[in-house]
Amino acid sequence: MKTIARLCATALVAATMMSGAVVAQEGSYLRKGKQTIVLTMRDGRLFCRRQADGFEMCNGMAPASDGTYRGKNMRHPAMKVMKFNGTVTFTDGGLNIRGCALGICKAENWTKM
Repeated sequence: MKTIARLCATALVAATMMSGAVVAQEGSYLRKGKQTIVLTMRDGRLFCRRQADGFEMCNGMAPASDGTYRGKNMRHPAMKVMKFNGTVTFTDGGLNIRGCALGICKAENWTKM
């Protein structure tokens, strides 16, 4: 009986600790207030496809130890030929996506729909 109580207590502590961490959430996100981006996970990697034309922005970002997703093949719809080092950080209401190339970084916040 004590073993079961200890297991339950351990599970409760673990669940409480994890509740502060925000994990990748598949689904639809709103970019710039008008573009729908659909996030999916395949083989543990993150993909972000613009619904209107299928343009892929995240290109298989991998999970990092700090809870973010990172990759070197991120693309921006306005600069389709360039690749960026990117980071996606999930928040309670959506995500922050950040890309850097040639020392210039830009970030956007997307809202979960």
